[in-house]
Amino acid sequence: MSNVVEHETVSDTIRLPRPRVSPRARALADRLIHGADALIVMASGLTDAEWQTRLPGDGRTVGVVVHHVASVYPVEVQLAKTVAQGTAVSGLVPADIDTMNAAHALEHDKATKEETLALLRRNSAEAAVVIGGLSDEQLDRAVTVSLYANAPLTCQFVLEDHAVRHSYHHLARIRAALGR
Repeated sequence: MSNVVEHETVSDTIRLPRPRVSPRARALADRLIHGADALIVMASGLTDAEWQTRLPGDGRTVGVVVHHVASVYPVEVQLAKTVAQGTAVSGLVPADIDTMNAAHALEHDKATKEETLALLRRNSAEAAVVIGGLSDEQLDRAVTVSLYANAPLTCQFVLEDHAVRHSYHHLARIRAALGR
């Protein structure tokens, strides 16, 4: 099945192929935006005390966790793009993620709500654009991923387990911690 369905006219004599938008990729991008929007709405209404509330079993503040979600979209999308390109992911293990998250928490402990929400809006929108531009072939491509004990995983799985679900996962944890 071809990804080219129509042409875009650039001049009177040049017509370039216009790629077809994958409905699956568009749906993934929409789900990512829906989750980010829900996190933005909830976080926008937090008091300063709620923003500084520490999450049970985690220790990070609500504000740091929201900033974490916002800041890792580019990393998560890059991971998915690596898989989409057919390149195996090696050398990345869960301990690396834990180390990255701990360093982020220390570095961004004082992040303001305004800067965090701006970052969340920008990075989620940019992630959605990249995701929405993937083809079905790229979404279906599978390679070994060291983060998952070298299991062969598809780009779509990597997106769903990271960038797409991330805001939903942390939103649920924040709501539980705040009794919402």
